[in-house]
Amino acid sequence: MIQAMKILQLGALDLLERIDQELVENPMLEEAPREAEAEAEGGPREPSENRDSDSAAVERMLDDLERIQRDFGDGTRATSGDGDEGDRKLAALANAPDEPHSMAEAMHEELAFLDLTDRERAIAEFVISSLDERGYLQDGIEELAADCPLAFLHRGEEGQELPPAPGDEPGDDEVSPEELNAVLIRLRGLIHPALGARDLREALLLQIDHFEQEDPLLRAIVSDHLEDVQQNRLPRIAKATGASLDEIKEALEHLKRLDPAPGAQYGGSTASVILPDVIVELVDGEYVVRLDRERVPRLQLSPTYRRLLESSQKGDEAQVWLKKRLESARWFIDAVAQRQSTLERIAVVIFRHQRPFLEKGLTALQPLRMQEVADEVGVHISTVSRAVSGKYAQTPRGIFPLKFFFTGGTTKGTGEVASQVSIQQYIKRLVEDEDPEHPLSDEELAKRLFEKHNVKIARRTVTKYRKLLDIPSSSVRKAF
Repeated sequence: MIQAMKILQLGALDLLERIDQELVENPMLEEAPREAEAEAEGGPREPSENRDSDSAAVERMLDDLERIQRDFGDGTRATSGDGDEGDRKLAALANAPDEPHSMAEAMHEELAFLDLTDRERAIAEFVISSLDERGYLQDGIEELAADCPLAFLHRGEEGQELPPAPGDEPGDDEVSPEELNAVLIRLRGLIHPALGARDLREALLLQIDHFEQEDPLLRAIVSDHLEDVQQNRLPRIAKATGASLDEIKEALEHLKRLDPAPGAQYGGSTASVILPDVIVELVDGEYVVRLDRERVPRLQLSPTYRRLLESSQKGDEAQVWLKKRLESARWFIDAVAQRQSTLERIAVVIFRHQRPFLEKGLTALQPLRMQEVADEVGVHISTVSRAVSGKYAQTPRGIFPLKFFFTGGTTKGTGEVASQVSIQQYIKRLVEDEDPEHPLSDEELAKRLFEKHNVKIARRTVTKYRKLLDIPSSSVRKAF
């Protein structure tokens, strides 16, 4: 039962990895040939051919049995640091995807393009290591120069002591703000003109200087009115600067082309792979729910090893070991089959409830509780939770986590129940269709929801849903 619950929780990729591991460790378990492959091989062989080939296979297996027992013992791998366990760990490391470069690592590589002395390179490395994830420096030049570790300046890449650089005076260990700033300026020329800015305002001003944009209005907006820009208070900016709204909007178009995060282009992350367990397809006007069984190999007990077990002497060490492996293989096959059956039954119930979503999209997503599905399938609610955790469904509307289809709802005036997701989609559409010059307030959105969709919710609930959708307030959405 414990093994079955663990396997039920595995996603598609983890299940394939678990099956591969079991196939390697248990000779009693093997992958059954696909029907198409069996037909391509000319169908089943004659019994005499089976006996001849099986006899030869048994001879080879007997020769390998001693090695298998040494490798697996009582069915578990050796835990020492040497041998197969070490090989498996090494193989796992070798097959793991390479971690993406961090911003600091990527910038360190860029230093090869600068002609720097050892001392300047050490200062440059210290500056890069002091940047935050946006490429900003939290401390000023004076504080950074005072904090520059002196021993760091006299060590090379491998940690060896460096000789004094030409022009260095003996004992000249202190880094002046001017020296550090000179190195930072060279880094900006190589990497980004705003690298090492203290905040957003300085980052934007550095780029305005670099691109030589002679635009006093843009400079005034960045220097004195960034908060007004963020809150969309354009009339206040116009009143303070004496510029017209059209001039303000033109300056903001230039502002949008500047980079607020000078370090964002460096570093990265690996994309996660999603392998759907459940496939939902429209076949002859009906939605068919199935599992992606083609990716999961069919497992069976090895007939040759079973014959080897039958021919072994009772009480023999080989027979005891093979019996353990046989029992383990049976349990594993049953656990995988139970996972597939449970997941498929749960998926069928989910999409029977969510047929309106399949037909009309997100606005038709139905409220659904895990307890409802558990009652229909005839399992405990914890089984449903385990089954849908980390699993994805490929539907005509896109790929979604199975947990996405469980959501609460609100009763409409007609007595129907609208899901929280569908209400959020209503709000999103209302905002998309609003007059940009007269955006809808949260109170007006609540009123429109009732008028158009018969959904009655409080203003504060509209505010909560709007924030979940990352939609700014009406004052920020207003166009001038």
